[in-house]
Amino acid sequence: MKVALLTDCYLPRLGGIEVQTHDLAAQLVARGHEVEVFTATPGARGERHGVVEGVDGIPVHRMAIRLPWELPVNPLAPPEVRRRLRAGGFDVAHVHMGVVSPFATDLARVALGLGLPTAVTWHCLMERSRPLFRALGHARRWGAKGAALSAVSGVAAAAVQAVVGEGSEVRVLPNGIDADLWAPTSPPLRDPGAPVEVVASMRLAARKRPLAVLEVAEAARQLLPADRAMRLTLFGDGPERGRLEKFVATHQMGDWVTLPGRVDRDRLRESYWRSDVYLTPARLEAFGIAALEARTAGLPVVARADTGVGDFVTDGTEGLLAADDQAMVRGLVDLVSDDAVRRKIATHNRTVAPAQAWPAVVALAESEYRRAGAS
Repeated sequence: MKVALLTDCYLPRLGGIEVQTHDLAAQLVARGHEVEVFTATPGARGERHGVVEGVDGIPVHRMAIRLPWELPVNPLAPPEVRRRLRAGGFDVAHVHMGVVSPFATDLARVALGLGLPTAVTWHCLMERSRPLFRALGHARRWGAKGAALSAVSGVAAAAVQAVVGEGSEVRVLPNGIDADLWAPTSPPLRDPGAPVEVVASMRLAARKRPLAVLEVAEAARQLLPADRAMRLTLFGDGPERGRLEKFVATHQMGDWVTLPGRVDRDRLRESYWRSDVYLTPARLEAFGIAALEARTAGLPVVARADTGVGDFVTDGTEGLLAADDQAMVRGLVDLVSDDAVRRKIATHNRTVAPAQAWPAVVALAESEYRRAGAS
């Protein structure tokens, strides 16, 4: 099967959609498929204007134009992409949608206009943009034209279904993870008197709520017994970093809070293996790949119950799910205070692989392609 992956954003940009589409392409190739990527993201050396660049063996059509801040937008791309899709002998197109995806939206229209079987996956929650999506009506029209519609989690799929209506089924096509890469080889060795290590990882942007990580951790620490120490490490970088540093200084948290910045995957994984709890207070989390990585690395996860994290964390089994920040404080206190509960959850997470391992996810993607073809 020859697959065209259509996405606003792709490597070298770093983010959830970028990494997931890259990894999906690699997984599809490993299953014997041929894959090409069409993106409005320029290459590492500024490749754009339709240049085809090889990235890890995958042809990437760089349909970017020169715009301020390298915005992944190109309203001039559809005619040339239409020509390339028609000439390329593709069997299916897979469109990857974010919160606002003008390039992917244009290319979904192009693929369906060519009569190409088309799958569309949303990587976002539509909560804030639902009125706009409903007014524009393109998701509903795509479903009516036979596109196989999906989203990365149950809550994300429900939001898309509410926009699309009953005429088309919106299924769940989750993000995937290399479970063997993240799974620890052995239980961590713990000094009984050492502080409990809490870790978080995210882009330091307001939408991810990094300040809430500090607020929840600080409130939890105030409730802990005097003989129970806790440390927090928050990985990541972004526009909120200065605000976080000011909060740490103002609340005199510097002796137990560390902000190391962004680190590579290997260092992040090793940090997870040495830690005890993962904390993620994001509310607008369609999936939560960082939380899945932490869960696969053996960490109990404390998260909001109304997010995509609930697809791979069951309350009391892989972690604790909370209705609001106050409940997150209580959940964090419980995990830091109760060694037995924390170890029970950690043992489960170390020994039971998540359902979102790549072999299962890529099989679901193939199923979506067959569904698009049948339509």
